[in-house]
Order: sequence, then C-alpha cells, then structure tokens
Amino acid sequence: MSKIKEFKEFAMKGNVIDLAVGIIIGAAFGKIVTSLVADVIMPPVGFLVGGVNFTDLKWQLKVPELIGGVRQAAVTINSAKILDVV
Repeated sequence: MSKIKEFKEFAMKGNVIDLAVGIIIGAAFGKIVTSLVADVIMPPVGFLVGGVNFTDLKWQLKVPELIGGVRQAAVTINSAKILDVV
C-alpha cells in the first residue's frame, strides 16, 4: 500500500475531520471571547474604578538601567498586550 493511499484513508476517518472542525471553531471562539473582554467588559470596569485606561496600564518589574553606556529597557507586563490579542 502506498503512503499516499494510507494517509488518505487516515485523513478521511471521522476523528481527524472532527478534530479539524474543533480547532477552527476553537480559534473563532477565542477571538470572540477576546473581543468581548476588551471591548465590552473592560471599558465599564475602567469607568467604575475611576476612569482607568487599561490600554496604558503596565506593571514595571525592573527599572531601566544604564549598562556599559547603553540604556536597557524596563521590564514590564503590559495589560494592553494581554487584552489586545485580537
């Protein structure tokens, strides 16, 4: 039996097709949830806590340093990047 024929039989089984459909639906659902959080949930939360703009919010883990005459960037966790996955 040729490798191509074996692969075709494997790919046409129901489980492989179901897995492919599940991955596509999962990716689309992830985008929907990300948009819901970033565009619907976070703006009212920012308003309720005093007008915080979450797109500019970041936690600085390490201050910028001057090493060998070269300025090193600060190490930060940017919540805007976490929420802006879309």
